[in-house]
Amino acid sequence: MRLVVQGSSIQLPHLMHIHQLSNATQGSQFIQIAEHAYYLPHQETESDEVKAFCASEKIDCAYVPETQTLKNIKLAVMDMDSTLINIECIDEIADMMNIKPQVAEITESAMRGEIEFKESLTRRVALLNGLEESALQRVIDERLQLNPGAQIWIDVCKANDIKTLLVSGGFEFFANHVKAKLGLDFAESNTLEIINGKLTGKVLGEIVDGQAKADFLVQKRDELGLKPDQVIAIGDGANDLIMMREAVAGIAYHAKPIVQAQASYALNHVGLDGIANLFSTI
Repeated sequence: MRLVVQGSSIQLPHLMHIHQLSNATQGSQFIQIAEHAYYLPHQETESDEVKAFCASEKIDCAYVPETQTLKNIKLAVMDMDSTLINIECIDEIADMMNIKPQVAEITESAMRGEIEFKESLTRRVALLNGLEESALQRVIDERLQLNPGAQIWIDVCKANDIKTLLVSGGFEFFANHVKAKLGLDFAESNTLEIINGKLTGKVLGEIVDGQAKADFLVQKRDELGLKPDQVIAIGDGANDLIMMREAVAGIAYHAKPIVQAQASYALNHVGLDGIANLFSTI
């Protein structure tokens, strides 16, 4: 395994202490892979002491199998809201109707895994009945931003022939915008029903929930002729866990505790470019 450590707070004393804690083999040294990212090769076992120290110093650390490299990954499947972008779109739509607290409360409960996603989405969308369609564009213009490192991560994917799939329990209006902005290959999401320029409070077709996300991952993987060990999945909420289990690595990005506990790796202090660092072997 490689021990990957990254974070803006990393300094030489950190690396020296981590090296000591890791019981690294003689002659093994940290290799720098980005401005604030390093890896230590040839780790035989994971160290709880290293993990505890890194957590205390706001450093992201991960033990990554040698087989998991950028050249071996061929498909990256990603959540959108609070993962690729900085907001939960439905919460911001609700803010246009002055009901953000009510909707955000349901969103948070769903992301923590306390209520089923389909139920939560149906309840939230129903509250949007009557909203002008123009409010969706206002959310893009006034609220929606890419999370740090998003474009760098996607550019790394392109450079390494990794196909990119956005799968979202959010809405097509925003997913298509993000797909075009980042240059993603594929996107799957929900479609809001709009009649006479107003939201009806309903979703068209089957709701994209956690199982649907996993199904889209498997479908695209099979279409591309890939094996499970060539696919990674990135998300932040409980509805991302099923798709993460279909991938060789599930990455929790600034995620809820339930997701961090079950993911292969958790990034809490770096941007999305940290995903590239996990699998880089410069």
